[in-house]
Amino acid sequence: MERLMERRRRLLGENVPTFYRDPVHIVRGEGVWLWDSHGQRFLDCYNNVPHVGHCHPRVVEAIARQAARLNTHTRYLHEGVMDYAERLTARMGHGLSQMIMVCTGSEANDIALRMAEAVTGRTGIIATDNTYHGNTKAVSQLSTRRPPIGGYPDHIRLVPAPDSLHPLGGSRAAQAESFAANVRAAIADLEASGHGFAGLMLCPAFTMEGLPVLERGFLDPTVLAVRKAGGLILCDEVQPGFGRLGTAWWGHEVLGIAPDVVTLGKPMANGHPVAAVVCRPDVMAAFRKAFGYFNTFGGNPVSAAAALATLEVLEDEGLIDNARTVGNHALDLMQQLSHPMIAECRGQGLFFGVEFIDPDSEAPATAFAAEVVEKMRERGVLLNRIGRHMNILKMRPPMPFSRDNAEQAVGTLADVLAGMAA
Repeated sequence: MERLMERRRRLLGENVPTFYRDPVHIVRGEGVWLWDSHGQRFLDCYNNVPHVGHCHPRVVEAIARQAARLNTHTRYLHEGVMDYAERLTARMGHGLSQMIMVCTGSEANDIALRMAEAVTGRTGIIATDNTYHGNTKAVSQLSTRRPPIGGYPDHIRLVPAPDSLHPLGGSRAAQAESFAANVRAAIADLEASGHGFAGLMLCPAFTMEGLPVLERGFLDPTVLAVRKAGGLILCDEVQPGFGRLGTAWWGHEVLGIAPDVVTLGKPMANGHPVAAVVCRPDVMAAFRKAFGYFNTFGGNPVSAAAALATLEVLEDEGLIDNARTVGNHALDLMQQLSHPMIAECRGQGLFFGVEFIDPDSEAPATAFAAEVVEKMRERGVLLNRIGRHMNILKMRPPMPFSRDNAEQAVGTLADVLAGMAA
């Protein structure tokens, strides 16, 4: 392992992130399982990239079949990208009927920002103060884990994120209006600064913010403020999309909002590098008029085949319903866990968070959460952390996750917690 890590540093540079104190050297995957170079099997409770399971044979076969026949870009005519666009947009409402395929969620979110600029003629963007939307220069300026060199640009406003344990406005009942009030203030500030307001970008599950418990309709007053100001709602569905929340295909459906632009990524093609932007025709027309955009690899026939196969497996194997039923079972088990550091177990579908707080100081138990992650990895269960203080366990397994898998994961977590003092 040391030799591999040294080779990695020599060839990739310093500070290339890895998970875990003892990084896992993964060599094989199948379904919800991963194997390392020593033959140890891990239950994958973290990766949403293999959405329908690692190395699903239907997706693998679709990629191989199309790669053996043709792969090129969208300046040539090919049915694949259009077949996929028809199937994907049939799963969306609100007039979201046109699509651009790209390679990463970062690219998709970059386009979404430019769509907001093209429609409104303005440049001001609002996001939360504890979010992540990708790696391009434009979207990295919204992300709060590592502020941009030189500080945040003047056309960006970051508003306080909703919180499950410490809700805005002092209570969960007051949080929706308090969040909207902060958005209204940010809009006014952008207008006064001369940038104007183009759009609000958010993850409808507020994933990086820690998966706070939010009721349907939470964003209604915020949407009203955005619409009144003439801005766009940009929904980043890279994490909650494709049925992960168990009760709908998309996170924006769960919250009950109608976005102008939806961005998709990681789980879209089960590990093949595929992402997309979906929008209304009027939004697309404004974007196409303002920007000459072409993506060499976006929408290529192999990517379209991978994405279509993933969509078909999701439908044919009933994986959204599985997310709901198994997710409910898993959450019930998690909410029976007992440890002084547990402040709240929460989740929707196959997306869970366990927040740890020091019971004496009421401070976020960041180091404790980090140690839980490491001990779970030692016992063959892979998960990680999120939240402003990284004190929240993040569990986001592939969609074929079963009741037995849930019982193994939560049972292991119970054993780990039993051996850890508060």
